[in-house]
Amino acid sequence: MTQRFAGKVAIVTGASRGIGLGIAERLVAEGAKVCITARKQEALDEAVRTLGGPDRAIAVAGKGDDVDHQADAVKQTLQAFGSVDLLVNNAGINPVYGPMVEMELDAARKIFEVNCLAALSWVQQAHRAWMGEHGGSVVNVSSVAGLKPAPGIGFYGASKAMLAHITAELAVELGPDIRVNAVAPAVVKTKFATALYEGKEEQVASTYPLKRLGVPEDVGSVVAFLLSEDAAWMTGQVLVVDGGLTLTGGV
Repeated sequence: MTQRFAGKVAIVTGASRGIGLGIAERLVAEGAKVCITARKQEALDEAVRTLGGPDRAIAVAGKGDDVDHQADAVKQTLQAFGSVDLLVNNAGINPVYGPMVEMELDAARKIFEVNCLAALSWVQQAHRAWMGEHGGSVVNVSSVAGLKPAPGIGFYGASKAMLAHITAELAVELGPDIRVNAVAPAVVKTKFATALYEGKEEQVASTYPLKRLGVPEDVGSVVAFLLSEDAAWMTGQVLVVDGGLTLTGGV
């Protein structure tokens, strides 16, 4: 494993488990120090232990769309490690399944607030506290559901499409010193996505050219690439990480 992130500090949201933790693990393995955030302190504390303890990682519990929590996480990261060079907006929700025409609008508002507005706000906080003066790199976690209609999770997909557009807009605004990119995974084997494959994993995976579902490490490696200087001439891009699913017309 290289040390591409030696001396760098990252904040990864929604990182007590799943894709977020997989991203944090990859960054730490390559030399970064990280602040991970999520709602539950106990799960975060366990994640910190897996990341190597307080010399490598700290955790700040709170709601991803709470501006005060965001400011506190940035403040604590600066106090602990001295910079905020990298930001990964991974926190996201999808509390409903079914046709959008039947969807409760309050649920839609919450999805928008967490998946879109919160991501923008995290960038604002990091920009204000560190990146605006020192530069940095941001990766937003979108979804293949944001690339084309995704029946049953339509508004989630719409929020991820908006996140991809926010990514492009921020890339234009914040260059050249801050790069902003995104990844768009298909189904990754996490608790968040369990309903999409539980009890039918082999059937679901058969529709993927690579004949398997993703694991958090598959996303973590691509996010690490986008954050690193290996992607120094890339900004505003959405890299699809999907085992080939979209090639066959799937989402």
